[in-house]
Amino acid sequence: CTYPTLPSGCKAISLRYFNPVGAHASVLIGELPKGVPNNLFPYVMQTGTGRLQQLTVYGNDYQTPDGTCLRDFIHVVDLAKAHVVACERLLQHKNESCYEVFNIGTGKPTSVLEIINSFERTVAVKLNYKIGSRRDGDAAVVYADTTKANTVLGWKAELGLDKMIRSSWEWELRRSQG
Repeated sequence: CTYPTLPSGCKAISLRYFNPVGAHASVLIGELPKGVPNNLFPYVMQTGTGRLQQLTVYGNDYQTPDGTCLRDFIHVVDLAKAHVVACERLLQHKNESCYEVFNIGTGKPTSVLEIINSFERTVAVKLNYKIGSRRDGDAAVVYADTTKANTVLGWKAELGLDKMIRSSWEWELRRSQG
C-alpha cells in the first residue's frame, strides 16, 4: 500500500470507514442516499415503512453462520467522535508519522439476517424479504480491525446495533412523514 507524499511538516490522518448507519439523536440528520443506496440500512428502513415492497437478501449460501454476508456497521455518532479524536491528535502533534491510517468500525461482523431480525425485534415491524442470488463481487465477510484506533487514538465504538436501527428507523419515519 502506498501513501500520498505530503509536503514537509504536513501531517494527515485517514479514517477508513466501514458501514456508517444511524442518525443523530435529534433525527434532523440521517442517511438519505441519492440514487441507488450502497448500504443495507436504507433498504431495510424503506421496506419497513412500505416505501419498498420487498427487501432482497443477496445469497444465503456463504460460509458464515447463517449463510448471509457479514459486515461491520458503525453508528454515525461514533464515527463523528472518531473524527474529533483524530483532529485532536493532529492539533496536539501526537502523530507518530506524517500520515496515519485508522480503521473505524465496531470490529464486530453482523449478518444481513441478524440486521433483519434485530430490526423486527427493535421496532416491532415485520419485514417482507426474499432470498435472492449472490451478487457478483460480494465478499462473504468484511469487518474492521479496530485495534490501532482503540489503542493509539483511545477511541472505541460505543453504540450498538439496536441503537443504530432505532435511530435509522426514527429518521426514516420522520423523513417519510415530512
